[in-house]
Amino acid sequence: MAAQESHSAEYESTGHKPGDDETGDDRLVGRKSTVVPGHYGESLHVTHAALSRGDAKSSPNRPMFLCLHGWGSNEEDLADIMRYVAPYNDYASLRAPLELESPGGYSAGAYSWFHESVPVGEDLDYDALAAAEAIDAWVSENIPDERDVVPIGFSQGGVLAVHVLRVHPERYRAAITLSGFLAPGPLPGDERLPDREIPVFYGFGADDTLIPKYESYAFSAWLEEHTWLTSKSYHGLDHSVGLEEFSDIRQWLLLNDIASGVL
Repeated sequence: MAAQESHSAEYESTGHKPGDDETGDDRLVGRKSTVVPGHYGESLHVTHAALSRGDAKSSPNRPMFLCLHGWGSNEEDLADIMRYVAPYNDYASLRAPLELESPGGYSAGAYSWFHESVPVGEDLDYDALAAAEAIDAWVSENIPDERDVVPIGFSQGGVLAVHVLRVHPERYRAAITLSGFLAPGPLPGDERLPDREIPVFYGFGADDTLIPKYESYAFSAWLEEHTWLTSKSYHGLDHSVGLEEFSDIRQWLLLNDIASGVL
């Protein structure tokens, strides 16, 4: 099995920091969070990423993966998964901008894209848009326009692997969402998505106790209407990922000419 080496890269923060409101446009900034300090929907900026070998330029003719971790994790998490699903493709694994504080029971190195693990309603809409815009800005600043990009995310990252399609559908080649869910607020990109027929793989555990089944089914239905969807439920799997799922992803990547499917 071939595994890619990775290293961390730090990027100078530009633009608005969380809480900045110089523009005076606060229509997408919601109430104050009681879980992670700040307000739902405040501006975010990605500043850290783990890159595969060769500064993620070793296989420039293959699509590049954009790895998006879940609640309480960091950029090293999905970087480890890449050796199981696409070991010969480049990747950039991003660190979420919101650091979880140790007094809440989290060790150092725990981060979040949202102001709570699973926000709902407008809180989710606001946070998902702010995070997706931060991710899309990182892509614009750090990946050449001609390079195909495939976001892959787990849980919160699974939400955002699809949400970046809704923010900028023309930029992304495909998407993989693992145990993700839908942030249902309408976005302008939603109208452009169906015509592009972007391949999406959605995998989730049949025994997931964190994301209700009706949320998974609603996400599948939305993806069916807006993307070229492959959706699979895994018996015996909770809110996690598994080797059977990785095998299905490799086959899906091969069928969509994204990765070789070979370990």
